[in-house]
Amino acid sequence: MRKFYYIFYPDSKGSITQEWNECLKKIEASILQDYFLIKLNIFADLPDYNSFLEFRSQIHNSLYTLFGSDIPAFNLTVHPPQRPWKIVLEATCISPDSVSNIIHDEYEGIPYLILETESGKELWSAGVSSYQYCNDTFRDASAAFEVMRGLLEKADMCLNNVVRQWNYIGNILSVNDGLQNYQRFNEVRNDFYSAYRNVSWYPAATGVGMRIGNVILDFKALQTNDSIIPIDNPEQVRAYKYGQDVLKGVAGEAKTKKHPPQFERALLISGKQYSCLHISGTAAIKGQLTVGKDVYEQSLITIKNIQRLTDTAFLNDIAGQQQFSNENFSLLRVYIKSQSDFETVMGICRQIFPDIPAVFIEADICRDDLLMEIEAEVDLNQ
Repeated sequence: MRKFYYIFYPDSKGSITQEWNECLKKIEASILQDYFLIKLNIFADLPDYNSFLEFRSQIHNSLYTLFGSDIPAFNLTVHPPQRPWKIVLEATCISPDSVSNIIHDEYEGIPYLILETESGKELWSAGVSSYQYCNDTFRDASAAFEVMRGLLEKADMCLNNVVRQWNYIGNILSVNDGLQNYQRFNEVRNDFYSAYRNVSWYPAATGVGMRIGNVILDFKALQTNDSIIPIDNPEQVRAYKYGQDVLKGVAGEAKTKKHPPQFERALLISGKQYSCLHISGTAAIKGQLTVGKDVYEQSLITIKNIQRLTDTAFLNDIAGQQQFSNENFSLLRVYIKSQSDFETVMGICRQIFPDIPAVFIEADICRDDLLMEIEAEVDLNQ
C-alpha cells in the first residue's frame, strides 16, 4: 500500500521539549484529519545517553496522551538536524481506505502495528532495542535482534518476512580490540540471519552511526502474495559479497573470516494493485570501493547509483511481466557526516529531487571516507 511521508521542523528555536511539542502540534493539525500515522521517526540533538533515555520517555508519554492504545510505532535516535534546530520529525502515514484492519500492539514496551490488506499483512515497528547495554555493540545488537525476533514471533511472523530494516549503531566507526563496531554489528546480524532466515534474498537496509553507544533497529515485515525481488546495481558489488580487505578489523575468536553487511541494494515489492521500491542506504561506492574526493562529488555519484536502481526499463527487465511506466519518489532520507556539508548536499538533492519529502540529518556513515548517504522509497506506476 502507498505510504505518505511528511517532514516536520519547529517554527522557532527553543529547548528540545519546546521544539518537540511544536512539531507534535503540527502533526495534530495537518495530517491526523486525513491519514493514519503508522510510524514516527524523531531525529534529535542530545548530549548523552541519559538525556536520550529521558527524552524518549517523554516522547512515549506524549504519544500515549495523544493516541492512547493506538500509538504509532516510533523511534528516537541521536541524529541532529541542520543547526540551529534540535529536532526534526519524519511521519509515515497511510490512507484509511487502503487497509481493511489495523492492529496496535506492543512487545516489551515497544509499540508496533499490523496493517491488513487484500495482499496480506504488513508489520511496522521502530525503536527496537533492549536499552540496557550502552557502549557494548555486540551485546546490545544481540539483545536488539532478540527483541525483534520475539516481536515478530508474537505477530506470527519471522525474520524471513523482514523486507526493510534500519540499523542505528552507536559509535559505528570506533575500533576496539581490533574490531570496528560496524563489523561487530555485522557479525551479530549474520548470526541471527543464519539461524532464523532461509529465504534467498536479504532485506533492503540502512546502517548508520549515532553519537550514543547503543544499537536500535526499525523494520517493516510482510506476509504477502506480492512478488519480492532483490535489485542489484551492476556497477556495485553486492554488499554481502564484499571482500575481506574492505571489512575493518580482524576476525573474532573461533572465526576464520569477517562477515560482510547482509542487505540488498534495493528490494522491489511488486503487486497487482501497487508496487514500490525500497532503496537501501546508498553511498559513493563503485565496485566495492569508495569514490569521490569531496562531498559534492560523492553526492552526485550517490544519486547516480540511486537513479540506476530506479530506471524503469531496468526494473521491467528484472520484473518480467510487470510493466512500470515511471517512478515517483515518496521519500528521501539523507545522512550527512558534517554539519558544514549540509548546504552543499541539500542544494544538490533539492535541485535533482524537487518537491520530494526529504529529511537531512547528521550521522556517521559506515566507512571513514564516506561523507554522505541517501536512502529512498519509490512508488512505481503500472
